Amino acid sequence: MIVTTALQANDVDTTAQLSHDISPLSLRSAFGQFPSGVAALAGYTDDGTPQAMVASSFTVGVSLDPPLVSVAVQYTSATWPLLRDAHRIGISILGEGQGTIARQMAAKGTDRFAHLETQTSNDAILVADAALWLETSVYGEFPAGDHLVALLEVHNLADFTNIIEPLVFHKSQFRNIRDH
Repeated sequence: MIVTTALQANDVDTTAQLSHDISPLSLRSAFGQFPSGVAALAGYTDDGTPQAMVASSFTVGVSLDPPLVSVAVQYTSATWPLLRDAHRIGISILGEGQGTIARQMAAKGTDRFAHLETQTSNDAILVADAALWLETSVYGEFPAGDHLVALLEVHNLADFTNIIEPLVFHKSQFRNIRDH
């Protein structure tokens, strides 16, 4: 529902510009206008294999008590079913200049950890030089259309944003905040 008020002489009626095209392609383009941080989620499976995925659908501040963050994961993800059962999941909010790392950790069929400097905390894998580290575990999940929304409880954190600016994903490109 759109609520409007009477237009003034210099106002533009933007409701006439709204598109009814909400196809996946147009939605992806529209959602790309919203800059987001880039989160690398990583942990060890029960057999000790490291797993990782990258998400720009990461949200902080879902709850402060308990401390919760969320991430939306496509149902087609091959990684999330392996990662969700990890004792701890490390979330690294990637820092400026880490676009290559984001691509590497998102790539399918490759060693996502090759030549990557990481640290481990309670089996949570954390990427070096990230702007923020969160050590989390799965709190709950619920379906949301073609995605699953995972709520993650934060157990520990390290904030480096006073020295490292976060990497941003905007209009299908990785960008550094300082560049704009």
